[in-house]
Amino acid sequence: MRRPTTAAALALLLSACVVVRPADPNAGQPTDPMTSSAPSAVASPTATQTPEPTPEPLAELPRGGRRIFPEHRLVGFSGGRGESFGRLGIGNIDERAAEIEKLAAQYSRDGRTPLPVFELIAVVAHPSPTKTGLYRTHEPSEVVDTFLAAVRRHKGLLLLNIQPGRADFIDDVKAFEKWLLEPDVGLALDPEWAVDGGEVPGQVIGSTTGGELDSVAAYLSSLVRRHDLPEKVMVFHQFHTATISDEERLRPHPGVVLVKSIDGVGVPAEKVATWNRLAWELAPHVYTGFKLFFEEDVRRGPLMTPAEVLALRPQPSYVLYE
Repeated sequence: MRRPTTAAALALLLSACVVVRPADPNAGQPTDPMTSSAPSAVASPTATQTPEPTPEPLAELPRGGRRIFPEHRLVGFSGGRGESFGRLGIGNIDERAAEIEKLAAQYSRDGRTPLPVFELIAVVAHPSPTKTGLYRTHEPSEVVDTFLAAVRRHKGLLLLNIQPGRADFIDDVKAFEKWLLEPDVGLALDPEWAVDGGEVPGQVIGSTTGGELDSVAAYLSSLVRRHDLPEKVMVFHQFHTATISDEERLRPHPGVVLVKSIDGVGVPAEKVATWNRLAWELAPHVYTGFKLFFEEDVRRGPLMTPAEVLALRPQPSYVLYE
């Protein structure tokens, strides 16, 4: 038998030394980076997220909330920086605020929370032309600021009373926009002092229209909407049917609380008769107010008591003393 050659023998020996590795069962599968022996890539640092800013809380009324009625009843004094303007201007302003609080407590027996009001005469009608020829003047900024600071000490509302003379209501109202952007400032319009060219305030009884009142209410509503304010009060005073014509043109406006303040002077029976005449068939979006006069009423008879005022129907939502 022939022996294998040396070269053949060497090849056979080398083949016997080759180690055969078993097949990798994961061959061809995606590599798990957590178990792979290959060097892992360095993870990029996580970006720091800026926290969302905390939204500013919505402005509220002085004693909380954003709605005036039906929770509250407004009780206040009207006047200005002198005693001749009314009760609000007599003596120490903080003493007047304490007097309002005492009166307001007598109007809370039906469960409504009293909200004190300072009705400041901010535009004053005059029997002379004044510098503008419009028979009215605006109170200085420092006067408005003083009364606003005072009413805030007592968590009440400031209503800016407008006696426009020969000016238009809307023009005088817009002059006070700086204050109307505050959540605790509203309006009180006094048509008795709104006269036409050739007329003089105090010599004739002024008047306005529902359309003019509506333009002011629309403007006030736009401020509430744009600046996310709580409800604003817009009072309009009336003591005679001729003071306001076409009242039906005063429409509801979001964020504006419309109040007709009935201002008849006299003994209780006369005041109630005026009330019944002017509050008759009032539009459902208009609330009622009632005004009492410490001097003019008392000269004719006794001042109506809070119980007598609350006996009126519809029941007043605003009670004002002058």
